[in-house]
Parts: sequence; structure tokens; C-alpha cells
Amino acid sequence: MSTSRVAVTLGDPAGVGPEVIVKALAALPQADRENFVVVGNVEALERANRVTGTELRFSATPGSGAIAVDEVAIDGSLPDIGKVSPVAGDASVRYIKRAVELAMSGEVDCIVTAPINKEAMNLAGHHFDGHTGLLAHLTGSKSSFMLLASERLNTIHVSTHVSLRTAIDRATVERVLATIEAGHRHFLRLGRKARIAVAGINPHCGEGGLFGDEDTKFLAPAVELARAKGIDVVGPISADTVYARAYGGAFDLVVAQYHDQGHIPIKLVAFETAVNVSLGLPIDRVSVDHGTAFDIAGTGKANHANMLSAIDYARIVAAAPRNVAA
Repeated sequence: MSTSRVAVTLGDPAGVGPEVIVKALAALPQADRENFVVVGNVEALERANRVTGTELRFSATPGSGAIAVDEVAIDGSLPDIGKVSPVAGDASVRYIKRAVELAMSGEVDCIVTAPINKEAMNLAGHHFDGHTGLLAHLTGSKSSFMLLASERLNTIHVSTHVSLRTAIDRATVERVLATIEAGHRHFLRLGRKARIAVAGINPHCGEGGLFGDEDTKFLAPAVELARAKGIDVVGPISADTVYARAYGGAFDLVVAQYHDQGHIPIKLVAFETAVNVSLGLPIDRVSVDHGTAFDIAGTGKANHANMLSAIDYARIVAAAPRNVAA
């Protein structure tokens, strides 16, 4: 049992976040629950409690014996379940801001985030691409990296929530190298040196220039620079084979050049258990790798396996030293 303190943000209160949180916490031993604080609203958690039948107790009063809640005021009444709402979008951002304050002050060791709805967040006037951009903004970070982690396949992204055309432009030598280094440092922090493969950006890595020259102009030089720094990395390797090789055990981490190139294989092989990890921030953050699922919100049907995986990974990260020599 880890004694690290973890803050769990409620996510969009109109989605399945509250339900997967209460289900996951109910599945933990009582002693483990004492190490968690939910950043959100007692009312939303109690609503989820009724839907799921988990029979947990929540309290904003410390030392009450119930699951601790850091109560965050929302603008108006609790939003209806299953609907896109600017009130819910604003509330989800307020939860994240509060959790970042707790992490930056050292009151918690890691943040676990439940899903937010980007449309609702933007309707509320918070114009970010999601958690990744918002967390970078709140922590004053120039950029961050999205790592999707699962038991047999891990991938880190050069770019995420941008158009494919923009993603190609962002695959510079500097950004690809920085992504390789971020993944390398993360695995060192967890106690092992990763075998890293860089996925090509064009079909067959450009086939000698027939299908584009980005792989030879940008990706290959980044790999060489990383190898010169002692990083165990190869590539670029054609994306249509590298994930199968990694899943088979040849590599610990694949560098994906854009969102779908990394997300599709992970969601194919580990849809219910993969977690989203933010690297490059001054705080630790792990998230479920699914959305708000408005279509089933309020039914109690949401699967909490992903939230349990995020909680498990968060405790591992929280217990790991942050300052590891690369």
C-alpha cells in the first residue's frame, strides 16, 4: 500500500467521471481510500453514489472518516447528467485548477483526472485543447508530452490535439528529440532504461523520398542526436510494423508522430486499462484514457477499470523520485 497522497479531479460533472471515481474508490481497501482527496463537489459524488449503489460517504470536513472532498464552488446548480453544458465545462476547469494548486504546494503527490468535455470547456470560455494544454498553462510549462501507458504497449506523442497538417509541421528535429528524451527520463524514473522506437511519419518512412522526405530530414537526425546522448533508440521505423514489434516485446516505448498514430494501437489492445500520463510538467498527472460518455452517464454502467489503472499508475509515479539523471 502506497502512502502517497493523490488528488482525483471530478472531471465534467455531467459525464461518467463521478461514477467511475466512486466505483474505483469503493473497490479499494478502506485504508487505501484515506490517501485520496476528490477535488469537486460532494453533491455530484452523492448523485453518482446513488446511481452506482456504492454506499460511500463523502465529506468536505477533514477527519470525518469519510472520503475527503476538496469542495470547489461551481457557477450555478449542479448540471444535468448527459448534456453538454458551459456550467459543467467551467466546473471541470475549476477542479483542475484547484488540484494543480494542491500539487504545486506539495499537499498532494500526484493528480488523477477524470474525463472532461472539450466542447463544454470551450463554451465556458476556456480555450484549451484539453487537459494537456490546460495543465501546461497552469503550471507555467512551455510544453508537455502525452504518454499512453499499458501493460504491453506504451507510446509517447510528438503532437496530440492538432490537425494532421499541423502535426506534420510540428515533427521537427527539436521536438522529436525532446519527445524521445522525455520518454527516456520517465522510464529511468520508474527504474529502467527504455528501448525506444520512433515511428515514421510517412508510409514506409517515405520509401527513399517517394512518399515524402520528413522522415529523413527530421526524424532520423533526432534519433541520431538521441543516440549520441546514450539513449537506446532506433528509427524511424514504418508505423505499420513498429507497434506490432513493440507489443511483441521488442520495444518498451514507441514515439508516435501524431494523435491517432499513437492512440489507435493503444485503444485496440488496452482500451479499458491504458492510462494517459503527462510528462514534462513540474507536477505528476495521470488520467483515464476515455471520454465523458454522455450517452451512458447517469446509468451506472460506466466501467471503472480505467480509473483503477490510473490510480495504480499514479501511486507508482508518486512514489518515484523526480530528479533522475538522464
